[in-house]
Amino acid sequence: MQPTAFFLPARSNGSVQGDQRFCLYHAPQAAALGVVLYIHPFAEEMNKSRRMAALQARALAEAGFAVMQIDLQGCGDSSGDFGDASWNGWLDDIGLACDWLRQQSPGPLWLWGLRAGCLLAVDAARRMQPPVHLLFWAPPVSGKQLLQQFLRLKLAGDMLDGGAKGGMDGLRQQLAAGQAVEVAGYSLAPALCAGLEAATLAPAVASSGPPPQLVWLE
Repeated sequence: MQPTAFFLPARSNGSVQGDQRFCLYHAPQAAALGVVLYIHPFAEEMNKSRRMAALQARALAEAGFAVMQIDLQGCGDSSGDFGDASWNGWLDDIGLACDWLRQQSPGPLWLWGLRAGCLLAVDAARRMQPPVHLLFWAPPVSGKQLLQQFLRLKLAGDMLDGGAKGGMDGLRQQLAAGQAVEVAGYSLAPALCAGLEAATLAPAVASSGPPPQLVWLE
């Protein structure tokens, strides 16, 4: 069964009238087991993983899960520019998608993250009423490490062009001064980098009730 494609009106901080998020909804094909929101990885990793994410989303729907894929602000077919995105804005998008998804089907909520999507899933789960279950695909050690790896692409490109003045310290000073950094065709805003750098894989512990599940796949 083909997924349903649609746009959700955005409610992120700083969103403008007409701001929309592109979504794909895979209705459950068996007895409802729960709902799953897929949170895509960072920058070009999102494009490289689209086919595998779509195949897994269909498999989960066939097993009985209601599955939603959302393009976050400035990504894919959603409105906005990547350079205008912020970590908190992306968390708002995830909350918006979960609210919509929970209205479609009953059962427990799973946040399924790939790479940086795992870090977003952890932060998003802290904002929600527990339990929120987590499915990690190849999570990075930390957001700080992921950002550093991405910034190295900029340094490598500058070196090939005979530049790379200031190195990593120079890039961080640029971000600290409120200036965006251009890396591999993506404009990284300071607000996005700050949120990514602070993100960790440390899920909140439920104070009562059954603990949420965590599935970690490398």
